[in-house]
Amino acid sequence: MRSAPGIAIAAVVALGLSGCAGLSTLTKVATPADLYDLTPKSTYDPDLPEIQVQLVIEEPTAASAVNTDRIAVRPSPFKVQYFPDARWVDRAPLLVQTMLLESFENTRKVSAVGRQAIGLNADFTLVTDLREFQAELQGDRGAALIVVVHLNMKIVKEPQGIIVASQSFKYDVPAASDDMETIVEAFDTALG
Repeated sequence: MRSAPGIAIAAVVALGLSGCAGLSTLTKVATPADLYDLTPKSTYDPDLPEIQVQLVIEEPTAASAVNTDRIAVRPSPFKVQYFPDARWVDRAPLLVQTMLLESFENTRKVSAVGRQAIGLNADFTLVTDLREFQAELQGDRGAALIVVVHLNMKIVKEPQGIIVASQSFKYDVPAASDDMETIVEAFDTALG
């Protein structure tokens, strides 16, 4: 049988060791991930027509695998994983919404562009479904990783709520290497 001081010492040692394990876990959680952003489109056909409308860009809808700030990679068609230590600066749908908003503003051809939250009296609303936004392992296509961006976009006339145009856009861009910056550049090209 152990004495009271022996039990006390054993308890202090056990607590100290569990504290070290907790500190190790906390350090891992506190290690910052590299944050990545994309750039809005800034060059356009000079003959792009000017339109006198107010356009609201809604936040894109997306499946939960994409509706995150984690950067997705698909090692197979049925499996989704995420790059470790790398994140988008925001959830992917908000990132895409921001890029669309800034790209429309950069045209200088639309009277007013904004998010739904600012309360614009929209003439049209851009409704987007972010269907794919990931890198894929593609050993048979000549590149280790292919970035896939797939958007379905609808223009809705307000206030009637009538869809006046709908189109899907899908771009596959090979990443030059498996370096994270190169992969993000492929995302930037595909979204642009």
